[in-house]
Amino acid sequence: MARERWASRTGIILAVAGSAVGLGNFLRFPVQAAQNGGGAFMIPYIIALLLLGIPLCWVEWTMGRAAGGRGHGSGPGILNMFWDHKISRYMGALGIFIPFMIYIYYVYIESWCLAFAWFSLTGSLDESATAGEAGAFLSAYQGLAENQWFTGLSVAYIFFLITFVVNFAVIYRGLSRGIEIISKIAMPILAILGVVIMVRVLTLGTPDPANPDWNINGGMGFMWNPDFSALTSAKVWLAAAGQIFFTTSVGLGLIITYSSYLKKDDDVALSGLTSVSINEFMEVIIGASIAIPAAFIFFGPVGITDIANGGSFNLGFVTMPMVFNKMPLSQILAFMWFFLLFLAGVTSSISMLQPGIAFMEDELQYSRKKSVAILGGLTFIGSQPAIFFIDKGVLDLMDFWAGTFAIVLFATCEVIIFAWVFGIEKGFTAMHEGADIRVPSFFKFIIKYVTPTYLITILLVWVWQDAANFIPKPSDENFGYAIATLAGMLGVIGFLIVAIEKAYKRGAFDKGKIV
Repeated sequence: MARERWASRTGIILAVAGSAVGLGNFLRFPVQAAQNGGGAFMIPYIIALLLLGIPLCWVEWTMGRAAGGRGHGSGPGILNMFWDHKISRYMGALGIFIPFMIYIYYVYIESWCLAFAWFSLTGSLDESATAGEAGAFLSAYQGLAENQWFTGLSVAYIFFLITFVVNFAVIYRGLSRGIEIISKIAMPILAILGVVIMVRVLTLGTPDPANPDWNINGGMGFMWNPDFSALTSAKVWLAAAGQIFFTTSVGLGLIITYSSYLKKDDDVALSGLTSVSINEFMEVIIGASIAIPAAFIFFGPVGITDIANGGSFNLGFVTMPMVFNKMPLSQILAFMWFFLLFLAGVTSSISMLQPGIAFMEDELQYSRKKSVAILGGLTFIGSQPAIFFIDKGVLDLMDFWAGTFAIVLFATCEVIIFAWVFGIEKGFTAMHEGADIRVPSFFKFIIKYVTPTYLITILLVWVWQDAANFIPKPSDENFGYAIATLAGMLGVIGFLIVAIEKAYKRGAFDKGKIV
């Protein structure tokens, strides 16, 4: 069965950029920057980008393209091609586990964006913001309360089903006719909406004459004025590194899968750098110029501090409707904001489905129709706890163990196998096959020594600082839910190991090591 290929270079670049450009660009990044030193946060952020994000991006593009030429497009097959050992296959299982686990809660949050875009057009969101009940509106929508806005989860569930179907309709059409087309359409629209909203925010001036200091200059200053004392805190450096993982999609198993559908001589050096650059533009230029500055203008320095500390959900779904409510054409602006978030979510979530499908197609020889049906059933079942038990800590557990810890672990495995097992010299040679640019040779040292050291340090510190908070204790209020969540995640890993062994016994990994 012939493997699919990308139809164009633009398609693969926009698809990879789309997988990276997500809710984190517009919600998580501005909050992280505001909480961790403002402009000073960009110092550890840029360092992490140069030492983690870009090197890992090149590693994943190179590994994926090389293994794809031998018929492998998912973590187990790709890592096994660079290290012919069963341990590599089990490590590679993380490249399926991580996006699967993230998808089952990400798609629900993504559906909020579609719902709130609809509520913006119908006026109900504007009414709740006018009444000062935007927070109550979100809580009732999530099923955490009952009020005049919602009395249950039925509306939220309908939007979840719509979003779920949209995702699988795209992925069912395949690589070039589904993912590539939607990326080519969604990414330009997303950029246009982002620029329009950014320009509107930057031209607000001083909307409240009674508070002349609450102006756009003050808002940008709150976002970017550097607090260099924050750089002495290890927490800030960890936050910057964590944001790089969120924003570039490295370590998730997505880029290696997407790049496996490249041809042998397709460029990976410039294409990888271009996809990262698009993502950084969307995050640092557009994402940082909307939510935090806009909220500062209307709520002032005290209010914006509370907002930033309240988390990205409150910023995006509670504060921003209240901000737009104070502007002319509030319903249109709110619609544009939430539809932007929805498009960013879709381009990310469809990428999370492909590693699992690639494994079933490449290693188990399932048809795409069968692969999509199996993955659809599993993700639908898996999504239910995130919907019905959102207040039980289920989402937080999945986000830490799958969306934080496992990502860094998988990235560490990738770079060690690439630079140490396969060899940095051979890896660098493979990286430059068909390359349109020459990667500076000092990146050999960075990829071999600096990046793995950086990753291992992050992994150890995160475990030391945070792991205890995510290990269930009998005294915890939601102990039973936590145990069930962890058991479910371990069950997914066990299921993947059984599937990998099944593929091994049928000879799926007998194509040898890349030399």
